[in-house]
Amino acid sequence: MRGSAASALLLFIALTILVGLTIFLFATGFFAAPPPITPVGVRIDHQYNLTLYATGMAFVLAQLGLGWAVFRYRDRGQPARFTRGNAVLEIAWTIVTAVVFLGLGGLAARSWAQSRITKVPTDAIRVEVTEQQFVYNFRYPGPDGKFGRIDPELISAPTGNPLGIDPNDPAGLDDIVVSTLTVPVNHPIELLIRSQDVVHNFFVRELRLQQDAVPGMTVPLQFTPDRLGRYYIVCTQLCGMGHNQMHSFLDVVSDADYREFLTRAEAR
Repeated sequence: MRGSAASALLLFIALTILVGLTIFLFATGFFAAPPPITPVGVRIDHQYNLTLYATGMAFVLAQLGLGWAVFRYRDRGQPARFTRGNAVLEIAWTIVTAVVFLGLGGLAARSWAQSRITKVPTDAIRVEVTEQQFVYNFRYPGPDGKFGRIDPELISAPTGNPLGIDPNDPAGLDDIVVSTLTVPVNHPIELLIRSQDVVHNFFVRELRLQQDAVPGMTVPLQFTPDRLGRYYIVCTQLCGMGHNQMHSFLDVVSDADYREFLTRAEAR
């Protein structure tokens, strides 16, 4: 019925309920992620919350404004009125959006840089992460602290050389290759992430870090875990039909357990 406020009011109420439910779910931590296990992860969570507050406020205002506009300007039988808008308001909210966007990016730059381009500590443990359809392989340099040379023509998983380590290179004779990543707690770790075939990804939600593995590139990623435990490593790139099976584990252990892990791995 022309002039009736019922439908417009119902839409306004529905939008209000939607906004209220959304705020409730986030405020109560219904979708909360597990606690971070690195200092950088704590800062990333803080940055995420700042972004959520900014975008959440925009969401609430936009939805309530939409509901009010539908109710206020509903059809009452009056002729339609053309408007060109308000240039001042459009310029103002564009500037505010740009300032908020660039400000959030600037605040996040330090956390991003610390994981990717900050100088690696001299005592960092280096581990090479090689991804392929549909497995992870982790290579430790062994007692000599050096990675052996890689020759793609020597890659042969059935014969126990999935990375193509050159047996004629002495530096590679003590390299350790395993299917799970084990690191000691409170030690800086540098990962060297690479791919043998297509684009893959290294993601551990408790680290709050993920990095694509790109064929032909070795991408560094560093972190310092401060909590013991076992955490899932997953690939977040759709890398083929077996993508859902591509996962591994990050084990953060004590110093003694880490030494025991190396001893067992060297004895294989």
